[in-house]
Amino acid sequence: MKIEKRYPPTYFNSAIVLMIVSHFIFPIIYLIIGYWRLLGLLPILIGIYLNLAADKSLRKNNTTVKPGEESEALITDGVFSISRNPMYVGMALILLGIAILLGSVSTFLLFQFLFIS
Repeated sequence: MKIEKRYPPTYFNSAIVLMIVSHFIFPIIYLIIGYWRLLGLLPILIGIYLNLAADKSLRKNNTTVKPGEESEALITDGVFSISRNPMYVGMALILLGIAILLGSVSTFLLFQFLFIS
């Protein structure tokens, strides 16, 4: 029996679905209303930029993107000079942006559960 590895994008995509579903099933209270929710676009765009820049830097240096595989190089420039794991920071920012866009308590609770615990 072969055990399948699950990579961070799998958890990330699952978190997005879980946040959206919980928003519509258990909205509880809306913390952010109206046009203020559009501020969620800012962390989403920054998160996308961090992920794309990190991916580009890893590929440019011919090293793996997949965690758990042995790296060919240590990258310390670009977005890696800001964070050792810019892709995780980017994913966290995207989820925070989605929570802000949706604006309900349930999405913020899930965000905290996923990244702070």
